[in-house]
Amino acid sequence: MPDNPKQSWCVLGGGMLGLTIALRLSQAGHRVTVKEAAPQLGGLASAWKLGDIVWDRHYHVTLLSDSRARGVLKELGLDHKMVWTRTFTGFYTDGRHISMSSSLDFLLFPALGLIDKFRLGLTIFAASRIQDWKAMESEHVESWLRRWSGNRTFEKIWLPLLRAKLGDGYRNTSAAFIWATINRLYAARRSGLKTELFGYLRGGYAQLLDRFKDKLENLGVSISCGEAAKQIRTRPEGGLEIEFAGGAVEHFDRVVATMPSPLAVELCPQLGAPEKLEHMSVQYQGIVCASLLLKEPLSKYYVTNITDVAPFTGVIDMSALVDRAEFGGKALVYLPKYVAPNDPLFSQSDAQIEESFLGALANMYPDFNRSDVLAFQVSRVRQVFPIPTLHYSEMVPPMVTSVPGLYLVNSTHIVNATLNVNETVTLAEKATKVFLEDQPQTAVQPMETVLA
Repeated sequence: MPDNPKQSWCVLGGGMLGLTIALRLSQAGHRVTVKEAAPQLGGLASAWKLGDIVWDRHYHVTLLSDSRARGVLKELGLDHKMVWTRTFTGFYTDGRHISMSSSLDFLLFPALGLIDKFRLGLTIFAASRIQDWKAMESEHVESWLRRWSGNRTFEKIWLPLLRAKLGDGYRNTSAAFIWATINRLYAARRSGLKTELFGYLRGGYAQLLDRFKDKLENLGVSISCGEAAKQIRTRPEGGLEIEFAGGAVEHFDRVVATMPSPLAVELCPQLGAPEKLEHMSVQYQGIVCASLLLKEPLSKYYVTNITDVAPFTGVIDMSALVDRAEFGGKALVYLPKYVAPNDPLFSQSDAQIEESFLGALANMYPDFNRSDVLAFQVSRVRQVFPIPTLHYSEMVPPMVTSVPGLYLVNSTHIVNATLNVNETVTLAEKATKVFLEDQPQTAVQPMETVLA
């Protein structure tokens, strides 16, 4: 713990990561300010208005085994508003919709032969039993999956799924990615639960964010949105100052920046060259995600994985998870496409994306009619999560920087799991402990000296 428990802290970023850090810092006795560049809190977990409903901008699900996320929900007094249910999973392969929701479905899956299915099941079982995930960082995911599942299963199942999530980045991805993905699905069994249930919060994340804001403000945390930081620099008399896009300058004892690494490097010119290189070397994956408000659901599947060619990664039909009363009796569908930050899809207009996506839906679902679309909106985020390359955990930039009192933390620091709200909360709590144990004492050169 710091010698002065009443230091002033600024958390840049009002997503789940920043809000949880602000909560823990405030509970530790600090004066905390949260600055969010966007007009609203939430980051990837923010909500928006789609047609006549308000719901999450991106799809989220809470697992029964997500103990850290559920712990925050309990602190906010929202755990009783969680609804738990079982869902169905489908595959769209060879122009057909096929269920993959049970062991029987798996045995009847027509895209693979009996030996292929056996090897696929063995692959999943083997990954679920591995304890040393770091050992898997030394092997490419393609090599590991071909060895365990065979070439046919890799080409027919694994390769389309890897490309859907990682694009061509799968070629640089380690086998630890598959371990992390399967580990999350097996988390319930490891925690002693008989089965894994999927859950959603009544009212969506808009309610969670409102309650989070109230909780923080009741603890004395100052929160403001629409304030983008322009530069973070040291002060000759100690501490740090943040210059905002509007020209205002504010002083703090310590600053926590939660934005993606490339943005953080731009904000912090006093970082050492090795630190900048570490952050800029992270290979990010972005997302273009369309939200559709429909008159009727598309299918019974919450998730439809696509192994055929399609302009989107998969189909997430929230109506198969969430009571349609939450959507005014309508249906909500997400069509995500994971792409590299420089992908041309980011430059396409909403109209272009709508034409492409709806055309593909019409091919996949014969009963789908474009007149059923009540609203269509597109979210674009260029840096969402890092691609876990070979030996990734050894290359993660440290959260404590060479600039005294300045800390950088973001999704790059999730090294043995996939990005989700539970892992984000876990990261926030681990990071806060690191920050509180740090004792910044040595001042770096003022900006005037650095630029001279």
